[in-house]
Amino acid sequence: MTPLKKYCVDGSKKIKLSDFSTTPDVSKKLKDEIVQKMEENQKQIALLQDKLYSESKESVVVVLQAMDAAGKDGTVKHVMNGLNPQGVDVYSFKVPSSEEAAHDFLWRCSKNLPSRGKIAIFNRSYYEDVLVVKVHKLYKSYKMADRCLGDDIIEKRYKQIRNFEDYVYDNSYRVIKIFLNLSKDEQKKRFLERIDLKIKNWKFSASDVKEREYWDDYQQAYEDAINATSTNDSPWYIIPADKKWYARYLVSQVLLETLQTINPKYPEMPESERKLLTQDKEKLMNEE
Repeated sequence: MTPLKKYCVDGSKKIKLSDFSTTPDVSKKLKDEIVQKMEENQKQIALLQDKLYSESKESVVVVLQAMDAAGKDGTVKHVMNGLNPQGVDVYSFKVPSSEEAAHDFLWRCSKNLPSRGKIAIFNRSYYEDVLVVKVHKLYKSYKMADRCLGDDIIEKRYKQIRNFEDYVYDNSYRVIKIFLNLSKDEQKKRFLERIDLKIKNWKFSASDVKEREYWDDYQQAYEDAINATSTNDSPWYIIPADKKWYARYLVSQVLLETLQTINPKYPEMPESERKLLTQDKEKLMNEE
């Protein structure tokens, strides 16, 4: 199978988003094999999640970012299938509410960080504030002190994001950042499918087509954000997303390898408590 290294951006060098393919680098003939491999990954992830939850020492935050129709919802549904719901939190971040807009841009995400032992999935995230905010220059209408609204506001936010991710890493969180790299042609195909199929009409919004007009600006914004915030401890993974079956496999591989790196273990009971277990077992066995 394809190693993850070629998709990982750790900040060691600048990247060009256009250098990353949106299509699988494996033959479609291997689709069944890869789907089976993802199912095997899911079983291993479920076991490691159980250990992570039991040990309660570290947490994992999966950040999913992508252009519209890239498959974020489907990735959550398929990759996380089989996990214990008690140990997983999923948050979808849309246009900020009035309460969220009245706080710092990291607030709505930071307050939803999971407790140790859990996995959180952020469907979009604080990165929207250096993506859509940058593309549409939304910061110009912010109710903030003038000293905070200079032309360098996005550069400052890159720094604040790096500091935030360093901070949570040092507090026992692993941040996995996934960019589902969709081609413009494939997005068009998926938009048309949402229009033509009644059962998918609900997924379509006229604003999706409007945002598509800014495709090149968004590609540049993603490239800039990835280059500015990739670190060894909190890398980005640029995942080819034109074929959902392959994208989901790669995301499952990223999560699996992260959990394997954490290497959680079931807590061991102290010897004094184990002796009490023996006593309790005897009581249960001797019940009339």
